[in-house]
Amino acid sequence: MSKEEKTAYSQEELKEFEVIILKKLESAKEELLSLKESLSKKNDSGTDFTAANSKLLEDGADTLERESQNQLAARQQKFIYNLENALIRIKNGTYGVCVDSGKLISKERLMAVPHTMHSIEAKLAKK
Repeated sequence: MSKEEKTAYSQEELKEFEVIILKKLESAKEELLSLKESLSKKNDSGTDFTAANSKLLEDGADTLERESQNQLAARQQKFIYNLENALIRIKNGTYGVCVDSGKLISKERLMAVPHTMHSIEAKLAKK
């Protein structure tokens, strides 16, 4: 059977992808937890006396950092959602099939981006 004729990954291959996804999912959840803990900490500079201008700059920097961490947390939540959906596709037998072309996504691409639903050809065609 040539590579072009293959329409689905074997159970062994799917298990291999599942292990990769579960590892990435665990790591992503740990990172999200760390971001959330960092966001929930009180801003305690440890000093009682600070010049007004310096305090304004610190507050601005703190706000910018908080916004950046919120964006990272949102991205991480989306990544977790996509990984969980990939696990569902493994269970229902649609994992590794491009939603645009219906063709099998290359194993190399799935190793690099295990939650993808698009072949590299379909992804590049959308640009």
